[in-house]
Parts: sequence; C-alpha cells; structure tokens
Amino acid sequence: MRRQKWLGLIVASGLFMAILIIPTLIVVPFIGSNEVNVVQEAPSTKEESAGELSEDLSSFSIRVLRSGSGEVEKVPLETYVARVVASEMPATFEIEALKAQALAARTYITRHLVQESAVSSEADVTDTVNHQVYKNDQELRQQWQDRYAANMEKINQAVKATAGEIITYEHQPITAAFFSTSNGYTENAEDYWEDEIPYLRSVESPWDEASPKFVDQKVVSLEELQSSLGVALNTDLRNTKMTKTEGNRVEKVVFGEQAFSGREIREKLSLPSSDFTIQQKGDHVIFTTKGYGHGVGMSQYGANGMAMNGKSYKDIVHHYYQNTEISPMSKQTASLMEGEKPVN
Repeated sequence: MRRQKWLGLIVASGLFMAILIIPTLIVVPFIGSNEVNVVQEAPSTKEESAGELSEDLSSFSIRVLRSGSGEVEKVPLETYVARVVASEMPATFEIEALKAQALAARTYITRHLVQESAVSSEADVTDTVNHQVYKNDQELRQQWQDRYAANMEKINQAVKATAGEIITYEHQPITAAFFSTSNGYTENAEDYWEDEIPYLRSVESPWDEASPKFVDQKVVSLEELQSSLGVALNTDLRNTKMTKTEGNRVEKVVFGEQAFSGREIREKLSLPSSDFTIQQKGDHVIFTTKGYGHGVGMSQYGANGMAMNGKSYKDIVHHYYQNTEISPMSKQTASLMEGEKPVN
C-alpha cells in the first residue's frame, strides 16, 4: 500500500509539471517569429498614460516645424500620432473613433515620410493643416486645463491599441484623407481633387446630422461676390445653373459668363463645404451649406456616430476607405521612413 501511494504521488507530480511545461513549449517557438516590425503595447501606469507615450513605442522620431516659433521639435512617432489625434479630433469622441483617427494620422505620416518630400533638411512636416495639425504637450495642457490628464489618457489608450498599424491598399500606405463633417455622403476623390483614387469613393455617412457643423449659412453682398469671383453679375441670380457630384456637392456653377467648380466657390468665399445652395435677398446672397471640410475620406463626426452605434475602428476604417487593409508597419517601411528624404 505504501509503495502504491508513492507511485501515485510521483504520477500526480509528473502531470502537474507537464501542465506547467507544455503551454510554454507551445508558446515559446513563436516568440520573435513575426517578420514585421509590430510595435508592442507596453504596460503603463496612469501617470505615464496621462503624459507622453513611452519612447519604446517608437523606433524613430518625427521632426515637426512649429509654425509659431520656427523651431523644430523632434517627437517619437507614437507621441506625434497621439498629439495629432488630440489636435485634430475632440477628446470627447468615442474611443473607437479616436482609434480610427490614430490609424489615419499614423498612415498619413508614414506615407509622407516614405513617398513625399521633407519640408526642409531639418524638418519632415509642419504643424498646420498643410500636413496634420500638431500641438505639443504644453499647448495641450493649456488648452484642456484640468481635463488634460483624462483626455490624454483616453487618447493614448486609443493610440496604443493601434500601435504599429497603418491603412494600406495593395500593400502601400494610403492617402488617409479625413475631414470634420459630411453632408450625408463622402466625396469621390476626383470630384474634389484631380486624380481618381480607388479607395476614396463616395459612401453614405448619415451619422453626421448630429454634428453641430452639419448646416451653416453665409451671407455676402452682390458686390463682395463679384469681387471674390472676379466676374460681373446680373442683379437676378435665380436662374443660376448648377450641377452636382455623386456626393451631392456642387460640381459646377455658372456665375455671369463664367463657370466655377464647387471647390473654387468654397475656397474663394471661405464656405464650410462645397455642398451649398444659393438664395438671393435683394442685393445680398445667402449660401446655405451642408457639412464641413473637403468631404474626401473619413468623416470624423461620421466615425464618432458609427462608434456610438457599436462599430469598431476597423469597421470605421473599412467603411470610409474602401477595399483597404489594416496592416502592421513592415521593417522595410520603417527603414524607408528613417532614410534620407528629398527636400521641397
């Protein structure tokens, strides 16, 4: 009996050790087998999340030319992405919308560094809408005051959840265009810009009606309108001819003897959108607009609406950027980003 008890103890001990060892044998061979440079999410404290992201999340830095001071700030990639998200999208938005914005911001800077020219020999990008709006830590603290810690913790959570991911089409980082508010549809790229881009197609975006920027009006005098457009106008504009794009924005409008694109009118009159109607009241003209921004790519308020309806950041990205993939940044891409870039 005593011998049988000892044998039972030995068998039980062996089984216990096997339970501990076998999972290790299954997991260990896969560690380090991934050939792409996926940035791993590191555990962090609340204090770390509220401040800058760990530099371990960035293998290289972005050189940002500050438009106010003319100085260049060198910022780790993921910190740059977090600050762009903080500058471009309200921190009150849903976490999945913030994740989608993080992915767009990271994709934009990746494509810019790989395929486009640097601003100068010292800087990669500016901090303006010419590239992506960027505010540093001090500016964000001043902007948010006592909401700074909570806002940055939320944004850093979104950035870390997507760390190392970019949006690709045919294995290349996309032009990750985004804007504030649609008119219910996004715009085909070629209807606002010159080139057709296969993943920037017009899609429905009904969630934007909740945006405070969905409808706006601007009143201009006939004199101001003639001066802005450089044309002589009749006093009666009721028969103004207009054609529309697939995204229901103005394609062409004829004022006087001259035709203008909807984009030209928007830019010349500083309208929120190229979706506008015209109503004349005496010697003044009322432009009623829908949406805010160029309308191409991801609508930020649309993204937030999708997130509020339970959609993930992947759902949002695939809706606004048609037939794209969410891919880990490759070592080759990272190497190209670190290489020498031509200067404008």
